[in-house]
Amino acid sequence: MSDVQFNKRLTDEINVSAEAVKQLLAITESEDGVNGVRIFVSGGGCSGMTYGMTFVDQPTEFDCEWERDGLKVYVDSVAMGYLKGVEIDYQTQGSSASFVFKNVFAQTGGSGGCGGCGSSGGGCG
Repeated sequence: MSDVQFNKRLTDEINVSAEAVKQLLAITESEDGVNGVRIFVSGGGCSGMTYGMTFVDQPTEFDCEWERDGLKVYVDSVAMGYLKGVEIDYQTQGSSASFVFKNVFAQTGGSGGCGGCGSSGGGCG
């Protein structure tokens, strides 16, 4: 058994724009019992990966933490492999606004599409 520990403090592995930090702080501060935001990755196969966020009351032992201006962002160690190089931004277009994950394929080299996926599963890259 090894005593090697992974780095739990994130620095430049992900980037959250100043506007996204501002918007996330406003949301988390209005919610009771929220300690921060979890970024998650799910899916795979022909549909590609899905990136999203949810509220966190407490981090887990497998979480890495990114912090700026009082905003805490948690990413579990498995999802981190899919998020290196990602920028989270907050964009407004007309009357709609949303959080946007940019450069999500920097680490995996994927394109979001998939050709020839079999029923046996497996990721597309």
